Amino acid sequence: MSEAYDLYGADVSYFTGKLEAYMRYKGIPYRRIEARTSVTRKVIVPNAGIGKMPVLHAPSGEWLQDTTPIIDWLEARHPDGAVIPHDPEQAFFCRLLEDYADEWLWRPALHYRWSYRPDARHLGQRIARELIEAPLPESLRARMVAWRQWWTYVRGDGVDAETRAHVEGVYLDNLRRLEDILARHPFLLGERPSLADFGFFASMFRHFSLDPTPARIMRDTAPRVFAWVARLWAARWQEVKGDWPVAGAIPDDWGPILDDVGTAYLPYLHANAVAFSERRRRFDWWVQGVSYRNTPVVHYRVWCRERLQQHFEALPEAARPRVRARLETHGCWGPLWRDGTIASRLHEGSEPPVCRRPDPQKRKRLARAGSTAWNLPGTFDR
Repeated sequence: MSEAYDLYGADVSYFTGKLEAYMRYKGIPYRRIEARTSVTRKVIVPNAGIGKMPVLHAPSGEWLQDTTPIIDWLEARHPDGAVIPHDPEQAFFCRLLEDYADEWLWRPALHYRWSYRPDARHLGQRIARELIEAPLPESLRARMVAWRQWWTYVRGDGVDAETRAHVEGVYLDNLRRLEDILARHPFLLGERPSLADFGFFASMFRHFSLDPTPARIMRDTAPRVFAWVARLWAARWQEVKGDWPVAGAIPDDWGPILDDVGTAYLPYLHANAVAFSERRRRFDWWVQGVSYRNTPVVHYRVWCRERLQQHFEALPEAARPRVRARLETHGCWGPLWRDGTIASRLHEGSEPPVCRRPDPQKRKRLARAGSTAWNLPGTFDR
């Protein structure tokens, strides 16, 4: 284990579960270190410059943040059992689905966890007990955690009486889509896990399959998804049989997911990027007949859109027309490129996922706060 990575995260964390599943599948040795309050202030903030999880400390010394570029970074250094197909068309659509699953399922995952009383009580107690170090009774810490999470990630992210049914529909619709896919294949792209699987796993594991309310829904309505969660957690690349589909083949049963990418997710990314370019902190947007009001501009998601555009432009010349045609079929092309590239400037002067150590004054402020705002410029919650 001398060459093991140190993974600072938590057993209840959305993106910690995604990164753990990936590293388990690849056989990359790691030690998980619970990101308790003292660990965040004394270790993560001084070295990574953020108060978030997960953060990965490599044996070579780098501190890494954000699971999407972390996986790219690890794939280059641990090529056996690749999760990104060699075929550029399949790789592009796996990246698109990973981005959609990471970011679009975030809102319903946080809503189910903190809007339903049994879930909020259970998770508030766990977080208070396992992560929060403060000279207060555990019951009070639990109530404070539950209120803060609901206020920040549910009410503060546009979930209200008008949008609640749509938010829950994002989860319910994706359960149906995944259940249909997994009736035909053990994994989303066929016989072996791909980046798309790990993108969906983030929410489906630590939130939807374990939190009381969404877990009951999954068990009752999507048992194949429930089984896939366990199958992916247990998977090891040496034991997986089969190969990727033939070059250029994208499963037809991905169609309903791509339709939602085109009608909901990419229009949201575009509206968020426009608001960012206009230096707004909050904005209103409309999707699938529902109005979301006063939602926060998320700097990271400006970069997500920019990165998808970069992945398209990096495609071989021969592949671009085929990828564009499929994107147009599902309504994805227009919102992906509307108003061109809106620069995020998120990683100026750095190369993700490597963290930049902040100046001493900023480190002191972060250490006092103990966390980093999830939606503000230059911060991460991945």
